[in-house]
Amino acid sequence: MINWKGVYPAITTKFTSDDQLDLTAFQCNLRVQMEAGVHGIILGGSLGEASTLTNSEKQKLIQSTLEVVGRNIPVVLTIAEQSTKGAIEAITSANNSGIEGFMVLPPMRYKADDRETVTFFKEIAKSTDLPIMIYNNPVDYKILVTLDMFEELAEYKNIQAVKESTRDLGNITKMINRFGDRFKILCGVDPLAYESLALGVDGWVAGLVCAFPHETVAIYNLMQEGRFKEALKIYRWFFPLLELDIHPKLVQYIKLAEVATGLGTEHVRAPRLPLVGEERQRVLQVIQTSLASRPVLPTVEKVSIY
Repeated sequence: MINWKGVYPAITTKFTSDDQLDLTAFQCNLRVQMEAGVHGIILGGSLGEASTLTNSEKQKLIQSTLEVVGRNIPVVLTIAEQSTKGAIEAITSANNSGIEGFMVLPPMRYKADDRETVTFFKEIAKSTDLPIMIYNNPVDYKILVTLDMFEELAEYKNIQAVKESTRDLGNITKMINRFGDRFKILCGVDPLAYESLALGVDGWVAGLVCAFPHETVAIYNLMQEGRFKEALKIYRWFFPLLELDIHPKLVQYIKLAEVATGLGTEHVRAPRLPLVGEERQRVLQVIQTSLASRPVLPTVEKVSIY
């Protein structure tokens, strides 16, 4: 069972200098995430460079994650395929792998219309008993899952949550007003996290958490305790870093931040390349300036979801 609450890192995939999976670095990061008190793990998202991974590599990442996480928190696998057939095949192969749910993107490459998109999600929901979170990101993937579309999908009980990345804060209130708690809502845009939590979302699928897990979890937990000013102080410090999450090179940017905090490497898989020149210096400046004023976190109770 997944409660779809709390902080869910969209975990990065670690590579060696010769383009192999770096499972040692990957598990090291996972252990720090667990120590910080995250509430779930998202595997194979955009930040995880999933489009570059083979099926065999995805299976290795699942196994490596479960070795660290066990059954303590849910592991959610991202499904981002070009065809309905491909999506169902990916889900079928993962159904008994030990993961506890799926985050499903709309069809890749083809810009499906509303009817096609709804049918796509329905067919996927029929193919598994595991819970599903729909990733609603029209900015990057050009398909908006509207409230009317969610109305059609509500009959499928295993479609339980949405990663809200429309960047329209009003959409959160519209979802809650129309559906109550039928769909759990998780913020999917780092520099809108405080505002989204204040509006009542259930959780945060986070990116910069990969480099700054304790700060990310602290903001969430403080918000749950109603300690909004304390959370806001950390959030304002964090904001220049959080903006790295909404750039096309978010993978390189966040991996550079992981290096700075000792939680990863800079290696990416082609066609991505490590940052160079002025761009690299600019991102490093953001990271180093933030590290120089890194706040002492207040004592806060860990929010137990399970």
